Amino acid sequence: MISWLKNVWSRLRPKVELSARAQAGALGEQTAADFLRTRHRYTIVARNWRSPRDLRDEIDLVCRDGDVLVFVEVKARAAGALVSGYQAVDERKKRALRRAVQAYLGSLTPPPRTFRLDIVEVTLSDRLPPQVMHYENAPLFPKGYHLARQNPSAALPDL
Repeated sequence: MISWLKNVWSRLRPKVELSARAQAGALGEQTAADFLRTRHRYTIVARNWRSPRDLRDEIDLVCRDGDVLVFVEVKARAAGALVSGYQAVDERKKRALRRAVQAYLGSLTPPPRTFRLDIVEVTLSDRLPPQVMHYENAPLFPKGYHLARQNPSAALPDL
């Protein structure tokens, strides 16, 4: 029923052309997803996942690398950009990513044992095909971070 409503709504909604920046972002995300799927054999679990509590908190790609859940931040850049995609993930962006990752992990039962953040920088040029740089295991959480359980007493065995 919900998918039917989404389908009807998408046909009734007027088609809005994406800005050049939004088109570059969409191309960057698609390029990153293709790169991770073909080169590293990641499985794409979700794209553009938004936290139900705060729709501003978004995870570009959620992937699986074997048993590891990988959260991917994609940064599309023009060739010759002054700031690299890796450096563009500053402390403000990391705070938003931490909130989104914690919301995503909180929605999973059971939560995965291992997860990490990867940053994929896609350089777009008019003359060359997109260039991809993949940074694995970017620092997001403090060392020794563990996901807090919703109900800690539920994990304790009865004695």
